[in-house]
This record gives sequence, structure tokens and C-alpha cells, in this order.
Amino acid sequence: MEEPIVNRVQQSALAVVDLAELAPEGARTRLDIAQWLDQGLLLREKEFRTHIETHDWTQYHRHFVAVHCSTAAILPAWATLLVSSKLAPFAQKVVVGTLETLENTLFTEALQQFDVTPYKDRPVMIKGCSDKQVPENAYVLLLARLQKVAKKISYGEACAAVPLWKRA
Repeated sequence: MEEPIVNRVQQSALAVVDLAELAPEGARTRLDIAQWLDQGLLLREKEFRTHIETHDWTQYHRHFVAVHCSTAAILPAWATLLVSSKLAPFAQKVVVGTLETLENTLFTEALQQFDVTPYKDRPVMIKGCSDKQVPENAYVLLLARLQKVAKKISYGEACAAVPLWKRA
């Protein structure tokens, strides 16, 4: 008579955290201000404001938007603020910078809300492989949060864990 296969990982006290599950759902969009500049470099206020007023902002409904300028233009601070004010009623989040900046911001905010109490005095595995791209900084922030409560922390998968930290 064969013994049933037992999943010892599932039965252990090991808690697994998959950062990809914290990523908010929604389109990520990069909005380049250079499209509204004269030759992509010079901000002419009247023309810039006309472009801003006639742009279809509804296309960013529920998007996460990274506002940037792809050229070496020197922009006054109000230009980005004006664009952000138009995006605010539609976008879920607006940041100035790259899509990487946007992802870092989204994960930082998610991790600030992440409840670490279920991991108190437990061994924790930070899942390494994921379906979604997770910024490296998010792993660092998660580790810092978990170190306050966990017994020990590893990275990877249960079959190939890399020990990271253990409470003294």
C-alpha cells in the first residue's frame, strides 16, 4: 500500500509573501510633455496651455501615469503641475518620472499599508519568481518591514531558498 504524498511545505509554519500580489491593477502610462513643446525643447506658454486644454484627458481614466519629458528641455515647475492637475480627475495615480519611478511609488505605498502581524515569530519566504515585474526596491522595503516581526526570512522558493536573515 502506497503512502500518500504529503506537502510538507504547505503543512509547515512557513509563510510565503508574493510581492506581485501587492501590485495594484491598472494600466501604466507614460505621458511625455515634450509633445507639447516647440521642437520638443521650448515651452511657449500660450501654445502649451492650448495643447493642455484640448488634450483628451479621459483616455487616462483609471491609469497610473508617469509624467516626464523625453528631451533636455528645461521646464518650469508649473508645467508639470498643470499637466498633473488635468490628470487628477481621471488617473489613479500621477508621478513625475519614469515608469520605474511609478512602480517604485506604487509598491512603496502598498508596502506602507501591508499588514505584517500575520508573520510575527514565523519563518517567512519572500517569493522570488513572479508573473509581474517587481521593483528591486520593493524587496528591500518588504525585508525591512518583516525583520521587525519575523523569526527568519528567506528568498526564492521552498525547494531552493536563500537564507537572508535570522533573529538573534
